[in-house]
Amino acid sequence: MAGLKETEYEGEVVWLGYVPANSGSLRSQAKDSLDLQFGGVAGEQHEGVRRPSCSRVTNLYLKGTEITNTRQLSILSSEEMDEIARGMGMAELDPALIGASMILRGIPDLTHLPPSSRLQFASGATLTVDLENGPCVFPAREIEAEAPGFGKGFIPAATGRRGLTAWVERPGRVSLGDRLRLFVPDQRSWTP
Repeated sequence: MAGLKETEYEGEVVWLGYVPANSGSLRSQAKDSLDLQFGGVAGEQHEGVRRPSCSRVTNLYLKGTEITNTRQLSILSSEEMDEIARGMGMAELDPALIGASMILRGIPDLTHLPPSSRLQFASGATLTVDLENGPCVFPAREIEAEAPGFGKGFIPAATGRRGLTAWVERPGRVSLGDRLRLFVPDQRSWTP
């Protein structure tokens, strides 16, 4: 029996981005395609099979401890991006300002997909969902620099809508307009 089951949901890639390593900024540069490798996207800020632990896992490790990199990509939905923008009082929110790697359309409640769900693209490239990507001050600073007065509204507007982090399980190319299939773990929710 397979540990994952295909859902009825399909999505579409509507935006791709790349945060250059050592750029000193969280801003993404828009791309037409991304070549996904086991370590993520070559030359990207979050590239690597391993990474130093950060504040999100301080209850497990001292900051800077070498751990597996499950935060190679930041994925959001266009539908949730629209909700964030409305919550901030903006007409739209540029994905580049929040360091997005990928914006998808068509998968409802993307931010809350179960960990270990898979997003499989036409090329065979497959991403494994890690966790919800909680909003933080770094995107807020980028938004504030571009649209003064709006940055402070990011965290409250993005709470529960900031998308998720993922890592590459199977390499391949992903391009704008590509379709993808969603697989979720074939198990009941944890109810201790």
